[in-house]
Amino acid sequence: MRVHAATEQDSAPGVTPSAPWRVAKVEPLPDYRLRVRFVDGTEGEVLLTNLINRAEVGVFAQLRDEARFREAYVSLGAVTWPGNLDLAPDAMYDAIRESGSWAP
Repeated sequence: MRVHAATEQDSAPGVTPSAPWRVAKVEPLPDYRLRVRFVDGTEGEVLLTNLINRAEVGVFAQLRDEARFREAYVSLGAVTWPGNLDLAPDAMYDAIRESGSWAP
């Protein structure tokens, strides 16, 4: 099992480690929320309750299992879960810089 609050160690081809939108740390919280910190120090919450509870949630339906949701980790600058699930860090970053949270 991965450490939930792991910091970014990987490097994606063509993406500099200093890109401000890269996630550096993720911490799963209750109610399908995440606390994220980006490489530039920006921090905020990702609110996934509405996404996960949508009727047509698609592949994210597996995150309804709270144990599975808590398996979030950082890979290549993105919040990721086992099974190749991830969230777009650039959209998350822009929203968090603007309002402190992001709800896809």
